[in-house]
Amino acid sequence: MSVHVLAATGTGGLDDAVSPVFGRAPTFTLVELEGTEVRGSQVIPNPFQDAGSGAGIQAAQLVAKHNPRAVLAGNFGPNVSGVFAAAGIGMVPVSGMTVQEAVLAYIAGRLAPSSAPAAPRPGIGGGPGRRMGRGAGMGQGMGRGMGRGLGDGMYPSGQGALPGQVRWGASVDPQALKERIADLETQLAEVRRKLREMEGGDRDA
Repeated sequence: MSVHVLAATGTGGLDDAVSPVFGRAPTFTLVELEGTEVRGSQVIPNPFQDAGSGAGIQAAQLVAKHNPRAVLAGNFGPNVSGVFAAAGIGMVPVSGMTVQEAVLAYIAGRLAPSSAPAAPRPGIGGGPGRRMGRGAGMGQGMGRGMGRGLGDGMYPSGQGALPGQVRWGASVDPQALKERIADLETQLAEVRRKLREMEGGDRDA
């Protein structure tokens, strides 16, 4: 029985390098496996690589339709991770390898899926907006921990970064930051819209 593994790529194909980013990778290479052998591959264009916002989640939804066992890329954003975790698709971080090298390493057990971040939950131990007004952000109710700051120093001692937070001490890919900014801008626009609706309701009361 054949299975599929998918890699984020540039031009695509087994000899192409695995892309350091997922959502804005130009193509995806779908590899068919029969046991431990590569039986074939298919290059899938990514129509969302230049999307103004939400490129990661739209690309993840496209990929999930092909039902791969695992996806290979340099890194995965929190929205992408949520889609793949819900679909039961493994996320395998890969750096400096071609698609074929990475797929064979995955088959051999030298590459393993990373742990997916937890799915967003309303508020922190409560409803949305639990932490509004204290400068700590909008809570996880808006989806991705908006406003929690971009540095580990924003957290008291003993509290690690929440899923989706950028750790400046690690190697950060500029393209991944651009995706993060676009997602945050989309969330901020939604927050402003909700706030206007709430303020309008207060005036009408």
